[in-house]
Amino acid sequence: MKLVVVSAGLSVPSSTRLLADRLATATAGVAPAEIEVVELRDLAVEIAHNLTNGFPGRKLAAALDAVAEADGLIAVTPVFSASYSGLFKSFFDVLEKDALVGKPVLIAATGGSARHSLVLEHALRPLFAYLRAVVVPTGVYAASEDWGAEGLPERIERAAGELGALMQGLSGARPASKPTVVPFTDQLAALNISPSGV
Repeated sequence: MKLVVVSAGLSVPSSTRLLADRLATATAGVAPAEIEVVELRDLAVEIAHNLTNGFPGRKLAAALDAVAEADGLIAVTPVFSASYSGLFKSFFDVLEKDALVGKPVLIAATGGSARHSLVLEHALRPLFAYLRAVVVPTGVYAASEDWGAEGLPERIERAAGELGALMQGLSGARPASKPTVVPFTDQLAALNISPSGV
């Protein structure tokens, strides 16, 4: 299996990349997978060019292909103006419109204050629902004070467990040429949730 991580962190070192790496490691512990990290910071110029001329550069094309071919995706962004970053949104704007259909996705974000934690539900989850991805129930938000504190490791493990379960339950279900929409009851079964409990 292949797990692709999209990190929109801009600084080096980056708390966004740190969170992305922890989520990837935890997920691979549940569903053994080859991990590939896409650093959007390194693709910023190619993303801008693609938005204006419609053609991806070599590195951007490789990143877009990696996301489309992944069995699972982890998408992590810093919070800018109470939402995802423009670079993060621009990357998903140039992605093929059906590339994420039925694909398990774990959403996460970092920010300076816990007040921005609802970015997961008000910005990220609607974006990936629009792209028809299967977004795991647990999103992970890490504020500055969360690093080294109780709670964050448990949220990481829970979210990674949900993504790993979906990857194992859905891997191979999507043919390479055409995405398949996985029935909601199958998604629940992969997470060990009975339809009556919904």
